[in-house]
Amino acid sequence: MIFHDRLDAGRRLADALKEHAGPDTVVLAIPRGGVIVGEVVAATLGVPLDVVVPRKVGAPGNPELGLGAVAPGVRVLDPWLIERLGVSEEYLEREIAAEEAETVRRLEAYRGGRPPLELEGKTAIVVDDGVATGGTAVAALRWARAQGAALAARGCRSCCSARRPA
Repeated sequence: MIFHDRLDAGRRLADALKEHAGPDTVVLAIPRGGVIVGEVVAATLGVPLDVVVPRKVGAPGNPELGLGAVAPGVRVLDPWLIERLGVSEEYLEREIAAEEAETVRRLEAYRGGRPPLELEGKTAIVVDDGVATGGTAVAALRWARAQGAALAARGCRSCCSARRPA
């Protein structure tokens, strides 16, 4: 589907998610572009907005190729790709530590000292402005679940448990 811009995407997404509006719903936006989309969704549905900050773990020599992603307390890695590229444990741990530190820094910057929304027992709508490999989206979804949220989209189960062929 093609959108005019992120505002248009937010309006269309909000329209598709109207059935989830309610006092126990929150929108979690993935920065940066997802915040624009998420803001429209949250405002349209009349629900609170917060951020979740997953970070891609890039491959050696090609940081745009995602070996996985992290979110606070969550690691999602692609063992198939890591093995195929021969990525060392040392490289992986160093990159994960750097990205985990960056998630903390960005969360503080985006929230500006505000505490995170309470997610226990809430329905979370996780919003981004696009998905390439899905690593950061899966990390964000797993983080939301770890905080006690249910997820509005049920289709995430397949991507959260997908495995690559051997």
